[in-house]
Parts: sequence; C-alpha cells; structure tokens
Amino acid sequence: MTFNEGSRIDSSRVQRRGRSVRRGSGIAIGGGGLGLVVLVAFLLLGGDPAALTTGELAGGAGQDPAIQQQYQDECETGADANQSSDCRVAGGVNSLDAYWGAALADYGVELDYPGIVAFDGATSTACGQATSSTGPFYCPSDQTIYLDVVFYQVLADDYGSSDGPLAELYVLAHEYGHHIENQLGVFDVAQRVDTGTDSDSVKVELMADCFAGVWAGHASTVADESGTPFLQPLTPTDVADAMSAAAAVGDDSIQEAAQGSVDPDSFTHGTSQQRQDQFELGYSTGDPARCDTFNVFS
Repeated sequence: MTFNEGSRIDSSRVQRRGRSVRRGSGIAIGGGGLGLVVLVAFLLLGGDPAALTTGELAGGAGQDPAIQQQYQDECETGADANQSSDCRVAGGVNSLDAYWGAALADYGVELDYPGIVAFDGATSTACGQATSSTGPFYCPSDQTIYLDVVFYQVLADDYGSSDGPLAELYVLAHEYGHHIENQLGVFDVAQRVDTGTDSDSVKVELMADCFAGVWAGHASTVADESGTPFLQPLTPTDVADAMSAAAAVGDDSIQEAAQGSVDPDSFTHGTSQQRQDQFELGYSTGDPARCDTFNVFS
C-alpha cells in the first residue's frame, strides 16, 4: 500500500510521545519469547492492559512539545508516510478519519474522532500502563488508540506477519474499528469478559477485523482536503500483507507458538482463518453493515 506522495497529512492528529521520528520501517529490538507471546495473546488488538498490570511501572513517555513539533514537521505528506512507520500512522489516521466520518454519516451518526498516541517504551493511559510488550490497543475509558511502532517489527519478526505497509495499517484500522464499535454501542451490549469460540469477546474482535477490511476496500478513494487520495489502489501484495497480519494474530496461531497446543475455550480474538475471513468480508463488500454482529446499525 503506497501513499500518494502529494497527499497532505495532518500529523497533529497523533500525539507523539518518546523519541523522535523513526525513518524507515525496519526496527530491531530485543525481547520476545514466551512472555511476550502470552501478553500478545491477551492484549493484541483490543485487550485492556489494566487487567494485567500488577503495579505502576516506572517511567513512561510523556508529552514533549519539541518532539511533537518535530513529528508534525517531518510528517506532512504522503511521501513522508512512504518513508516512515511513524508518519504512516498519521497518514492512516487521516484516511480512517475521512472514511469513517462519511460512512457513519450515512447512518445518521456523527463520528467522534479517537485519540491517537504513538509512544516509545512505555506510557500511561486511562486503562493502565502501556509498554512495548502490550502491543497496540484501544482504551475505551479515554477513547484513545495506543501503539508503539516498534510492534510492527515484532509482528513480522516474532509472529510471521509480513512487514508490508498494509500489515501495519491493518493493525491501526482494527483498533480504529474498536472505536467505531464503542461509538455505536457494541461495548454496551457485548459481554467482553467471556472467552471461547462463540464468545462476545471473539465477535467483537472479528467485527473490528471486518471494519478494517471495509476501510481497506475504500482507502484509495478517500482524499485529503485538496481532493488528492491519501492512498494508491491496493495491489494483491497489499491484500496479502493484511491477510498475513490477520493470520499472525489468530488465537490458534498464538497459542500454538506459546504452548504447543490450542485451547478453543480460552479464545478471545478468533482463529487465524476467522480473522482473515472477516477482513476479506469487509474488503470485498465495502459495507459496514455486513460486519454488524450486534445489530447496532439497525
């Protein structure tokens, strides 16, 4: 997935905490192993870090005006997004804002934009302390998406995902999907503490995967304020990248990697195949209502 180089990005939508902008998508980090797999199995793409926090962690990146200004200065165009995972976050958010603002208006709903925080190492959230080990997540308490962009490389290195741009944007679009669910009232009716193959927890995650696919199907038609589309049309490789990311974070794949066996009764996100199928459903139909497991559009 390639951004049109001349598209304009409003990077003020992202609060950048921690170090300066990273150029290039290849980021080498240490760690991994069983501990991270277990954390990802619970938290990846929708978990609540407060449930696993036993005490306040030391440190944590806060807001630094100089870093924020640098981020906004360095992430202004689609060309910047093509060069930097940090800037791709801002470009993806702009596209998601524009798509969902129009899509929800068709149902008589005005979009409340989610907060977006990109951080390094650790940061405080309304759902507890976030670290690079928790993976990206959406916090309903402050309606904010938190992600450490290092995670994109972890997803590729430790879980077999593609490291292509659409794999990264799939993660962001999934978390944005949770915000759409929250705004539509899904979190008010779903029993999100349940587990198992037919649990509401799994249904909530698969619905967000479907929403991610819906956005991807429309992404090349979503334009900036000047009318320039943020993104070029998807290629088969782009779609394969997203499918790879979806497969990497299936409950069965993560459990197999963590413990050598699969326990369907403990599923919280769905299998690799289910996650791919739901992304494909959204992508092929382009219709958010086809994702509506909880009848919130009716």
